[in-house]
Amino acid sequence: MENALYLLPVTLGDTPLENVLPSYNAKIISGIRHFIVENVRTARRFLRSVDSQFDIDGSHFFELNKHTTPEAVAEYLKPLIDGKPMGVISEAGCPAVADPGADVVAIAQRKGLKVVPLVGPSSIILSVMASGFNGQSFAFHGYLPIKPEERTKKLRQLEQRVYNEHQTQLFIETPYRNDKMVEDILKTCRQQTKLCIAANLTCPNEYVRTRTVKEWQGKVPELSKIPCIFLLYK
Repeated sequence: MENALYLLPVTLGDTPLENVLPSYNAKIISGIRHFIVENVRTARRFLRSVDSQFDIDGSHFFELNKHTTPEAVAEYLKPLIDGKPMGVISEAGCPAVADPGADVVAIAQRKGLKVVPLVGPSSIILSVMASGFNGQSFAFHGYLPIKPEERTKKLRQLEQRVYNEHQTQLFIETPYRNDKMVEDILKTCRQQTKLCIAANLTCPNEYVRTRTVKEWQGKVPELSKIPCIFLLYK
């Protein structure tokens, strides 16, 4: 097994591993004992789901979140520098994509350390695939502003990019505010602008639907507390 920083995707929800992760990933994971993770508890649960006999107690976990300093992140990579393979595990989906794992990868690249991304589910890519929107040019913006006037301004800016640049615009919201997000989109955007709502991707209750803003009026499902990604196009 190569000495490298392996980026280990996890499921997006309550989905059987075999549905979304190659068996090759499990082989790689079996050879790693040093992990940089967003949450230790969920990372341990994921490793046990990959292999019920995985040596959790013999493994080392370094927690990475918004409070972790750059100095601490750099120190996390010491096992890799010493010749031991390491893994990066996100809370959901692919590490380093809209995820603090990107900071670790950036430091590894600066130090000339090998980085290996493994195949797994990305809500960004999956939603673009299923939306029917432009997959040649798209932009992911993460969370939009919370304040109403700032959010309205941002939505109008994103919609303008759709028409000026022919670019698909993607963004997310905290699950309990999903319904308010859709309400704001329907009030702000043009009637002919298309909105795709992609929820619970890869899960048994997956929902992906594209309609114009006008067509969505009165037909929006209950989205509260459900992981969603929103896409705009023309």
